[in-house]
Amino acid sequence: MTSPAKEPVLKSVHTSKLKPNLLYTNAATTENEARIDASFRRLGTFKPIIVRTLDDGSLEILGGEHRWLSAKRLGTDMVSVFNLGVIPDDRAKEISLVDNARYGEDDTLQLSDLLRSLGKASDLATFLPFTDHDLDLILATPSVALSDLDMPAAPAADTTRTTPTHQVLRFKIPIEDTAWITAHLTKVMRDQNYSSDDSMTNAGNALVHILNQARDAEVPA
Repeated sequence: MTSPAKEPVLKSVHTSKLKPNLLYTNAATTENEARIDASFRRLGTFKPIIVRTLDDGSLEILGGEHRWLSAKRLGTDMVSVFNLGVIPDDRAKEISLVDNARYGEDDTLQLSDLLRSLGKASDLATFLPFTDHDLDLILATPSVALSDLDMPAAPAADTTRTTPTHQVLRFKIPIEDTAWITAHLTKVMRDQNYSSDDSMTNAGNALVHILNQARDAEVPA
């Protein structure tokens, strides 16, 4: 039995020395394989492949199988690996799941600005993990701030208030619905003369008005 490594080891190995993990669940389409290859050509192997050492001394991939396959397709013999040594099967499965998962969500506006700073969408689509449709939606994202709505200026804040009267709620809406929702809120604010508070409160009052109308229109069961 191979002795476990005391510390994870970063080194270069020949692609033939690695073997796939049969429990790997992250499959890639032919289109995404092309993007991975383009990324490999453009950026190189900046992210090592995560492996463990099996009892027979072979190296099993826990994370980065797509990069390994891309290297083989492109004829790259040597790849960087991060060897975790001999570890139990359950731990290997956990590491594989975590390595192939993504935590958090992109801030769409920040992502849009970042992508615009990199160049043409037609170029980005060749190597980034976004489809042409994804990029079209992201790059079309308008910067909509409630403070930018065309409403009368709010009066100075009442500093005598000590008890909170409103609560801030955060939620996301589909990009394609942003324009009509913003327009509808603006119309309700104007029609109902919601202009005495700050823009966020005015918009929230308009939303409550819309929801109250919908609730009142419901037919009792």
